[in-house]
Amino acid sequence: MRILLVGAGGVGNAIAKIAARRSFFETMIVSDYDLARAEATVAWIAERHPDAAGRFLAARIDASDPDDVAAVAKEHAATHVMNAVEPKFVPTIFTGALAAGADYLDMAMSLSEPHPTNPHEETGVKLGDDQFAQSGDWEKSGRLALVGIGVEPGLSDVFARYAVDHLFSDVDELGVRDGANLVVRDEAGNEIFAPSFSIWTTIEECLNPPVIWEKDKGWYTTAPFSEPEVFDFPDGIGPVECVNVEHEEVLLMPRWLPAKRVTFKYGLGNEFIGILKTLNQLGLDKTQPVRVRSADGPVMVAPRDVVAAGLPDPATIGPRMTGKTCAGVWVTGTGKDGAPRSSYLYHVSDNEWTMAEYESQCVVWQTALNPVIALELLASGTWTGSGVLGPEAFDAKPFLDLMARSEAEGGYGQAWGIREL
Repeated sequence: MRILLVGAGGVGNAIAKIAARRSFFETMIVSDYDLARAEATVAWIAERHPDAAGRFLAARIDASDPDDVAAVAKEHAATHVMNAVEPKFVPTIFTGALAAGADYLDMAMSLSEPHPTNPHEETGVKLGDDQFAQSGDWEKSGRLALVGIGVEPGLSDVFARYAVDHLFSDVDELGVRDGANLVVRDEAGNEIFAPSFSIWTTIEECLNPPVIWEKDKGWYTTAPFSEPEVFDFPDGIGPVECVNVEHEEVLLMPRWLPAKRVTFKYGLGNEFIGILKTLNQLGLDKTQPVRVRSADGPVMVAPRDVVAAGLPDPATIGPRMTGKTCAGVWVTGTGKDGAPRSSYLYHVSDNEWTMAEYESQCVVWQTALNPVIALELLASGTWTGSGVLGPEAFDAKPFLDLMARSEAEGGYGQAWGIREL
């Protein structure tokens, strides 16, 4: 297996660091538009994992150009293209991977477009629609596009498949719930607003109309931040108010898993919701460039890019962050024994541990862990397939077994839990 990793930002950097401890692949090409950033990742690995250094190399890539993606993949004989950049680049990397004859993985799917006249009730173009429309091309080529294999989507979908196969005979709801108690402070110790993930992506998913799926209605939308509820997260995180947010799980799970309802709720907090609403009111969430005066004359700038430029890079805030983040799925219905059951399957990532072990903050590290596990299962032939498939299309048990097994026993040493509610 020869992996072209597209993007050496926070998540891409963490993917390479996690992969450096594994032996299932021949080469990983760490690529980025900023070659120096890719080289820095490779240098980190060479310093801390000298035995693995020969399997990593850096390259420059333009993720916005499918021809360049295909050219870099072909140059390095890549068998798999791992997309680790913002979802706005999904179409070009997706196209470039297929043109290069490589399999493809991503952690976020092609973007949605709200319904033009009824956005808070009806779906328009849904997340991933563009990719699923091309599934036939991937099947015809005998190639696999494994989409949504981060943590959410990704691990949450694996948990859902496991629950359906092993814990429940009938599912009322698959409810993804994400929460954290993370705090970021400045040099003076004051708590600051610093999102732990790409603000570009966060704005996209939080301000778009959330999607819900119900067996008798199909997919429909609501207003942003709807149906607030307090969910009690494990491992000391505690109660967090969660709200509906647009997310891929709701578009993926119903394609493969039987359930009466599928939802995604995110613990944002009142401050974060207030900031997002203000950005929306001011038009600072928009991606279309606007004309801005500068000392050198008028320039065209996307307001959302300005917001992103003004905030700390999520990849750099780890040393100033404390706390844990939790990803999981709350499943309700009837257990295998015929009795009512309510179970939360989850994984917790502790920033203190991820910083000490990988020098990666916990949110990006938790996201990066899962595609590496998936790549290993693909390399071994445990997971196989063609076309455009989500994590639910594969047996969850080998994934979770490999994830939980200790590193000394060939696993990843990441325990996951089930809390009965």
